[in-house]
This record gives sequence, C-alpha cells and structure tokens, in this order.
Amino acid sequence: MDVSSKETTMSSLAEREKPTVPVERTRPIPAARAPRRARHRVVVVGGGFAGLQAVRKLARAPVDVTLIDRRNFHLFQPLAYQVATGSLSPAEIASPLRGVLRRQTNARVLLAEVSGFDLAHRRVLTTDLASGEAEAVGYDTLIVAGGAAYSYFGHDEWERLAPAPKGLEETLEIRRRLLCAFEAAETEHIVARRKRWLTFVVVGAGPTGVEMAGQIAEMARRTLRREFRAIDPREARILLIEASDRVLGTFPPRLSASAQCALERLGATVLLGRRVLEVDEGSVTVEDAERTLETIPSAVIVWAAGVHASPLARLLADASDGSVDGAERLEVRPDLTIPGHPEVFAIGDMITIRRSDGQLAPLPGVAPAAMQQGRYAARVVRRRLRGRSSRPFRYLDKGNLATIGKAKAVADLHGVELSGFIAWLTWLLVHLFYLIGVQNRLVVFTRWTASFLTDGRSSRIITTAGGIQPRSRTRTRSGRA
Repeated sequence: MDVSSKETTMSSLAEREKPTVPVERTRPIPAARAPRRARHRVVVVGGGFAGLQAVRKLARAPVDVTLIDRRNFHLFQPLAYQVATGSLSPAEIASPLRGVLRRQTNARVLLAEVSGFDLAHRRVLTTDLASGEAEAVGYDTLIVAGGAAYSYFGHDEWERLAPAPKGLEETLEIRRRLLCAFEAAETEHIVARRKRWLTFVVVGAGPTGVEMAGQIAEMARRTLRREFRAIDPREARILLIEASDRVLGTFPPRLSASAQCALERLGATVLLGRRVLEVDEGSVTVEDAERTLETIPSAVIVWAAGVHASPLARLLADASDGSVDGAERLEVRPDLTIPGHPEVFAIGDMITIRRSDGQLAPLPGVAPAAMQQGRYAARVVRRRLRGRSSRPFRYLDKGNLATIGKAKAVADLHGVELSGFIAWLTWLLVHLFYLIGVQNRLVVFTRWTASFLTDGRSSRIITTAGGIQPRSRTRTRSGRA
C-alpha cells in the first residue's frame, strides 16, 4: 500500500469517526411588531335618554366606552306619573343598565357619583358607591349627559313637602302619599280633616302636571269607587294650579282648551293665574291676579312646575370657565362641545346652545330632544375617528303629546292638531316605541289593555316607609313661585 492510499484511508476513517453535529434549522426572524395602539376611550356620564343613546350608537365604533351613573338603571321618566298613580310598577319603566348593554362588548358600566372634572388631564373624578373610594377615570372624549330636576324657585325646603315625579324614589313616595291619603280618610271622623285628606293639589299645568291630575282623578272616580265603605273616593278634590292663563302652554290654544275641558269632565278643577306663595305640611297658599291669598288644605301636594339643570352643569362650567343661564343650564357651542374643549360634549336637559350669532337657543326638555343629542354626539365621535368634520347640531321637532286620561289626549304634530281617542292612540304607540326592552313593551301594553277594559290599577301597593298622618304644621319662609 502506497503512502497516498494510506492517507486516503486514514482520512476516510477520521471522517467516519467524527461525531455528527445536528444542523439546527431556524425560521426567518420576523420584523419587530409595532406596539398595539390603545383604543379611543369615550366616557359617558349619565344613563338617561341622551347618555344611553350615545353609548348604544357607539356599539360598532373602534372605541372603549365607560358609562358612569349613580343609578344602575335607566328610567323611562315620561311614564313616571303612571307609577305614582298605580297604573304601572317601577320595574316596567326602569331597565338595568348592565342588562341593556349586555351585548355591547365595547361598553362597561361604572356605578359611581361624579364629583368633578379635571379637563386639563382629561379625567372624570368619581366616588365609588360600593367602596366610597375616590377614583379618576381617564378619557379621550367625554360626553356629559346630565338631566334636569324640578325647580322650587329658591324654596328647596318645599321638596320634602311637595315631591316631584322625576326620579323613581320620588315617584314611589308620591304613590305612597296618594294611597295613604285615601286610607286615612277612611278612618277619619272629623269632616274637615277628611276633606283635607281627600284634597289633592298638583302645582304646574305642563304635560306632567296635566297627566298627573288626570290620572289622580281617574283613580278616585273609577278605580277606587267601590273599594271603600266609609268614604266615597269620587268626592275627592283634584286641583291643578297654574300661574299662566292656560294649561299646556307649549301647545296651540285649541288643544290647551281641549285638555282643560277633558280634565274638568274627569272631575279635576283647574285654577289658572295662581302663584304658589307657601307650601306647608298640610296646605298650600296661592295668590291670584288680584293678589288675593287663598290657603288650600291638602295632605298631598305634587310639584310639576319649572325645572333646573343637573348640578353636573355647574361642575362642568367651573372646570371649563364656562357660563350657565338662569336655569343653571350650561352654554355650549353649536356642535354641543364646551368652548375651549372640543373633546368634551355636554348634552341633554342641562345645556343651552350659544349660536354663531351670539344668541342663546335653549332646547326643549323632552326625551326626543335628548335622544337626538345623544345620537349626534356619537356620530361626531365616529366621524372624527375617520378624520371627517361634522355639521352643527340641529333639533328635529317631531311635535308634542300629552295624555289626560282614558282615551283622552292631545297631540300637536307640526300643524296637525289631534285630540281625543286618535291622539291617545298616537300617544300610546309613541311611548311603546321608545320604551326600552321588548319585555317591558309587552308588559306595559298588557297593563294598559287591562286598565282600559277594567279601569283597574294593579300596582296600588304601599311599600315604602312612612306613616299616613301629617306631621305638625311647619311654616316656611314666604316667597313666590
């Protein structure tokens, strides 16, 4: 064997004995992923008509929505007076917010009280209602949808004596007082005291006051007429007090006259041109055009006169150096944003619009106006995310409706004036359409059908605390309302 052959053999043996190193196959290194961009944060304060519409209209937008409210339900306030008079139960006009938004995955509900606004750092200051701890909720867009409350014209002490059918708690208190008044009259042997128990006063003859007076009259003269033995509920006096010269002042005069006639046929007494001077524990004092004073004994007084904006309007004005009008409504720009902060919308009954010509243009404090504002704010948010501009808000007035009683209503539909059964049927359909939830619509429709056929009111239950006897008479400071 020659040397070259030997070297070749040795080389082959070395290669054969050399340990095999596995070849590691690696995938191509991908390019570095960009950090995920945070979604646009929208905070909505208030779960009323305006706020809830804003949240729902953002369901398919690329945003994260936080709804803040101190109540866990949405109240269909236009039907609150029917809860106060036993036609409906609270659950039929109140829908849990979490239930309403359960299918909207980009929305969450925060049960908290708003205590302030930090607009410089884009934060809403809140107090958690469960723990009592202060928290701050950040936002990119803020929509404040505060509502309104009834105004007592500087006499806040009257609120305890004459509750207004605005919130659910106040509505249930009115129902308790109405039902307890009939119970107290049943056992009262002194004629004057019995007469006071059976005198019901409603202050304010707007839609709420007219509807409340009509429902009390129907309850006394139809629903309760055979349920008592010592008294005849049909002898009850229902007084509707109004400072102006007609009821339903925002309606055409013909419909106002029709509504007044319908009330009087039901047995209510309309007192026009009267101003409330004092509200006491068992009476109300009014003054007529000749400055003649009259004290009306009454155990139940319901307030439905005048409104003022939510305290949120003042908080937002203080945070933004904004202005409020005489009704504490916040002045906003034509696109419903507050001056200097285009990322902050204010909507609902708490605002008045400052037009481009400098004039104020207050919006009507009705549910359709609030809902249109909520939809508009959501639409502007969506357009801004796409880099588009928006036109100023424009309110579409669809008309006014008011019901007086069974098959009695008035409707002003842009020049088309309806009264009687047709107007009442229109009122029913409109309210059923706007009521939240299919189940509530079915239940309310069933209740109304049964009430129409039988004159019954199935929700006449006294559940809240409180006695039926009036407290000692307490005078309040005099004034005008």
